[in-house]
Amino acid sequence: MKMLTDTRPPVPAASIDTAIAARLLALRSERGLSLAALAAGSGVSKAMISRVERGQSSPTAALLGRLAAGLGVTLTELLVAPAPVPQRLHRHAAQPAWRDPELGYRRRQVAPYDAATGVELVQIELPRGARVAFPRWSGRPYAQRLWMLAGRLRVQYGDEVFELDAGDCLDLAVDRALVFGALGVRGCSYLLVMAAPR
Repeated sequence: MKMLTDTRPPVPAASIDTAIAARLLALRSERGLSLAALAAGSGVSKAMISRVERGQSSPTAALLGRLAAGLGVTLTELLVAPAPVPQRLHRHAAQPAWRDPELGYRRRQVAPYDAATGVELVQIELPRGARVAFPRWSGRPYAQRLWMLAGRLRVQYGDEVFELDAGDCLDLAVDRALVFGALGVRGCSYLLVMAAPR
């Protein structure tokens, strides 16, 4: 029996901004959006979008969330190019990871979007006191299930507020603004299981 393994090398940290720049430009071009149109749809200035596209600025999680919302794509689509060949095994060392340059928020793509199931897995680590806000998505709606791995987390989902401890699970979507805030003295870690409609 032939064993399939994920042989993609990990993305070096130094090239992440370059990869984001390329993805942003490609997605904007695919949609036929000018800088002005994306700025209007995302609330991010034309100058900032241009700096990100040229790899001259390291975007924050909140900024990427606004750009993804303006493009109508998931944050994953903005951060990670689709794998050319679907893989069965996703080694930890090969999972694309990204770190917010200001907050220290870390995002690891545990398993990429799977077209057959519409599901992807992302692990998030928020340092102590970190707070990340995302706008309501304007594109394809999708559901999320958040499972707390460690620490405590406060989630504001539109007008609703939830405080989660390790082991708790919360169902939410991207149809409202979201704010994630780490509680306690050690920060927190959680897994997002995202399911796009098929």
